[in-house]
Formats: sequence, structure tokens, C-alpha cells
Amino acid sequence: MDALISLHASQPWWIWLGLGLLLLAVESALSTEWLLWPAVSAGIVAVLTAIGLRYGFAVEIIAFGLLTAVLTLLSNRLIKRMNPADMPDINDRDSRLIGQQAQVITPFLDGRGRVFISGSEWAAELEGDAAPAIGSRVVVEAIQGARLRVRAL
Repeated sequence: MDALISLHASQPWWIWLGLGLLLLAVESALSTEWLLWPAVSAGIVAVLTAIGLRYGFAVEIIAFGLLTAVLTLLSNRLIKRMNPADMPDINDRDSRLIGQQAQVITPFLDGRGRVFISGSEWAAELEGDAAPAIGSRVVVEAIQGARLRVRAL
């Protein structure tokens, strides 16, 4: 602990840089989306202390907290402005299939068949009576577990 206090007294930016890199590594490994802005905030505090703005550890902690809060709020506003339709999460592959076209790969019997979409084969249930031919396109309307609800084009 004395070594850490001594390091902060002589070069506090190392502590903040280390914290920022640690938070960034955890964010990269776990993809939590919660640690990105604290990592950036720690990096900013590291830069501020490296250029000589040293007001003590308490002020650095407050600056870190304020920067984290401000950057998080600004990023939320930016995301809402850039994505007003509130599209599904890019990591939620299934939700992204809704509205996309799939190719029929087996005939639909009693409203059930198989389609190919986004690099994989899915069980599908057909909306309506018109059974599409093999190779034709259908549109994904909904997802019910491991089955897609599709309609013919």
C-alpha cells in the first residue's frame, strides 16, 4: 500500500492509466457495455495528471466520477439520436432477422418448412395459404423460440 501511495505522490497518472487499461480489458473480455466510459474517464484523468494538473487524490476521484457520469449520459443521448427507432441490439442475432428475406429450402407442408437466412437453416411456419416454392423468398415476420414465422412475398 505504501508503494501505491508513493507512486501516486510522484506519478499519479500511472495509477489512472493502469485503472483505465484494466477497465478496458475487462470491457473487452466481457462486453458489458458498462465499463467503456469509466475506462475513458480514467484515461482522461491520467492525461490531466500527466500534464501537471494535480489537485490531490480526492479531486481526481471526483473528476473521474463526474467524467464517467457525463460521458455515459452523453453517449446515451447520442445513441438515441443516432438510433431513434430503437433497433434491436446488434448482438441479438434473432431479433435482427425480423423483416429480412429468407430463402425456402424445403417445401412447406401443413404450413411448416425450412428456410435459410443469415448463414443458417431455420424451421419456419408460414402465415397465409400460398405455399412458396423451393428457392423462392419469404419475409420473416416474427420469431417463436427456434421457429420463424414467415410470409410469402
